[in-house]
Amino acid sequence: MSNTASGRRRASTPVAEARPRDAHRRERAERIASQAAAGTGTVAPIASIRPRDAQRTERRRRAVITRRDVSFTGLSQKVAIAAAASGMILTVALPTTAAVVPAEAQTAAAAVEQEELPPVQAAAGADVSFDRAALHGTFDPDAKLAEIVSASGGDIVTSESRGSLSAPLDRVVMSSAFGARISPITGAGELHTGQDMSEACGTGVLAAAAGTVTFAGWHAYGGGNRVVVKHANGLETTYNHLSAMDVAVGQVVERGEAIARVGSTGASTGCHLHFEVLVDGKNVDPLGWL
Repeated sequence: MSNTASGRRRASTPVAEARPRDAHRRERAERIASQAAAGTGTVAPIASIRPRDAQRTERRRRAVITRRDVSFTGLSQKVAIAAAASGMILTVALPTTAAVVPAEAQTAAAAVEQEELPPVQAAAGADVSFDRAALHGTFDPDAKLAEIVSASGGDIVTSESRGSLSAPLDRVVMSSAFGARISPITGAGELHTGQDMSEACGTGVLAAAAGTVTFAGWHAYGGGNRVVVKHANGLETTYNHLSAMDVAVGQVVERGEAIARVGSTGASTGCHLHFEVLVDGKNVDPLGWL
């Protein structure tokens, strides 16, 4: 069985012969020239004659320029991205001068800061230990003492003189302080001219600084057995209520040398040392010198 196509068939036409690319331009030019020769028609300049696809050519030219612009724009963006990346790399790679503290050290420091230290407390009458500067280190208290007294005379500033004298006992327990007080013997007000230090009778008493013994005997005004040592430039120290005296007048003693023993002689209510400091014959607070 054979199939037949419905409808009409269009007769095939011969294929037009391909014309040269610029044939229409030549034909038009010839036509215009013949009209000009015959005196008919409007003659247009040859230079103004443009092919039918001139606009297409112009559009193509603009498209090429646009694509170039786009290409340059894309290139600029790539360069900017590369520069930014390079900057980031440089920022990361360059070392910093800031100190880096290890995490362990930071944790330890934070723990110390947060730790609450207990308050330092001491009961009344507690022992106070004095470091004997003359026996330790390179500090020269005798030189400091001579400098202070010679420069200031009798007008001594406590903050400048502190530490220039050594404690007269190895173990110091402060009791009655220098200044106004009620006398434990008479009950009347009086000026306590020295610093009392409680200690057992017979305990060794030490020279507070180098000097010369100017008195060693009984003190008629309540001091009992008393030793006086004269130091440089009008400075003197006295040691009172002694049970024994181990030096004589005129003897030169060194700082820390044993000169007597603690007692309770004279106007005393118990074993202790009454220690005095005098500048040009005037009593001053001994704690400003120890």
